[in-house]
Amino acid sequence: MGGEPNIRQRSYDFAPRVVKFVRTLPKNTVGSELGRELLKSGTSIGANTEEATGGFSKRDFTYKMSVAYREAREANYWLRLLRDSGLSDSQELEYLTNESAEIKKMLRSIVKTSKERSQGKGRS
Repeated sequence: MGGEPNIRQRSYDFAPRVVKFVRTLPKNTVGSELGRELLKSGTSIGANTEEATGGFSKRDFTYKMSVAYREAREANYWLRLLRDSGLSDSQELEYLTNESAEIKKMLRSIVKTSKERSQGKGRS
């Protein structure tokens, strides 16, 4: 289906936008702490999808994509929290929130398909 290169590029493109967005947050304790959490999870998505494509086995691929999925869920959480707590109401925040939800869906589908294929062919 060719979903892997798409998710690799989208998750990579997401990372610098997160970096730039975090720089716009208030320079106080709350902005710094929430920004740090978002920065870690938002940039980890792409790192894990990149690692997954170089995995040693289907099991390794599935595991790394699962980690990327969990990081996407976490990034989406921090973005929603930033929005709902009123720390930012920018268009970029809305874009990142929506994009993280889309990335999360893509990763969930990749992990599900990968697990089904592994189970169908036995353990690897």
